[in-house]
Amino acid sequence: MTASEPSLSLLPTHPGSWTQYEYERLLQLELKDVEPLQLAALQFRFAQMKDSVAALERLAKKQEVTRIDSFGDALPLFFDHRVYKSYPLSLIETRDFPKLTAWLNRLTMHDLRKMDLRGLTSLDGWLDRLESYGMMVGHSTGTTGKLSFIPRSLVEWPAWKSGYTEVTRASTGVDPTKDFLPTFVAAYRGGHQMGLKMMSLFNIPAAGGPENYHTLYQTAVSADLMSLAGRMQAAEDKGELDRLGLDPVLLQKRQEMIEQGRRREHDLQAWFSKLIEEFRGRRVKISGTFGDLTRVALAGKAKGVKCSFAPGSIILSGGGMKGFKEAPANWKELIKEFFGIDKWCSVYGMSECAGFAPMCEHGYFHFMPYTIPILLDRDARQLPREGVQTGRLALFDLLAETYWGGFISGDQVIMHWDEDCACGWKGPRIENNIARFAEMEGGDDKITCAGSQQAYNEFMDYVMSL
Repeated sequence: MTASEPSLSLLPTHPGSWTQYEYERLLQLELKDVEPLQLAALQFRFAQMKDSVAALERLAKKQEVTRIDSFGDALPLFFDHRVYKSYPLSLIETRDFPKLTAWLNRLTMHDLRKMDLRGLTSLDGWLDRLESYGMMVGHSTGTTGKLSFIPRSLVEWPAWKSGYTEVTRASTGVDPTKDFLPTFVAAYRGGHQMGLKMMSLFNIPAAGGPENYHTLYQTAVSADLMSLAGRMQAAEDKGELDRLGLDPVLLQKRQEMIEQGRRREHDLQAWFSKLIEEFRGRRVKISGTFGDLTRVALAGKAKGVKCSFAPGSIILSGGGMKGFKEAPANWKELIKEFFGIDKWCSVYGMSECAGFAPMCEHGYFHFMPYTIPILLDRDARQLPREGVQTGRLALFDLLAETYWGGFISGDQVIMHWDEDCACGWKGPRIENNIARFAEMEGGDDKITCAGSQQAYNEFMDYVMSL
């Protein structure tokens, strides 16, 4: 099958519509047929946003990019991870939501200046207000000490949803719109953190409704707590927590989460023991990050707990270890043994990208046509799109309709460009031994700009100042 066949119309001006096709058809497209369409779609996105997303407009002028004739031409315009957390931290600490909104407004085509900001007293309230305004902003975990905010909106929702549905079906063999499986997630019920937001948005319908979606805790994670966690802990260590002048409600939430953390092992045992008995002999889906599932399996094994679910149950996992440095080398086998489930499924993705890559039966993550992968060397130069290459992964997300989709990740990957995977799926693929540069380099991930470093630094000065 080729992209030129009448039955498969991939319009460069509507890349979101590509997600409406079944994964079987999309993953039969060869790179030589897809790349011209991807480039045309990238050119369309640039023309669409270069004058309407303030941050992109400024960067394009600084890098002197006026047109894109190749993927390499677009690289100087790719944002690195600093852009989505480039606001002054003082805006969070002082709850200056007008200025925080003005900062976010530079990253989206939506006009956030019209949003009503009256009465806001918390970061969670600000994110709720954004959602009511038509945004679907998610934030990072804040492991660097500062939250990143991804300016996704309801405009992206249809393609985000249909793309995830097909990727889930590709990786699990289960259609989440028809074959509903009770789902267990050893995490919080929700929140604006992008991982939790995605689990709620996608897992609850796939489970058959809220009553079939079982989480360890029924509360949502507070963005306010996550944004100030590091500083609050440092202040408490110095006996200066009261000097921060924080809302007493926030301090109460923090204390509750500390108490939950102390009870976590006990809670895990009680929660899983109940679910194991209640769902014994039934098909289920176990979902969560590698790190969370490893912790659950270790805790269960230590207590002598055994699972006995029905054949056809699945484990759908991803997201890495998230700092779980003590994870055993055989963590995957440990998880499968504890849950008694052989079918291990996974998807690769990141908060900044609405597209996901399903893992095939041979352990490779295959990129869908609406996500353009580019591999970079240490100097941010594009590596050849051939053979097997190791480098930093950059992505252009064609599903980003109202914010710029070019992003340089913190992941080192091994990319296979030759379309010879034994599974039969085409397109570029990466091995599942993905590494984080920040962890390899002691927490400091220095990303070199693909264009003029001075121009990029001047651009960062712009997005950081208000």
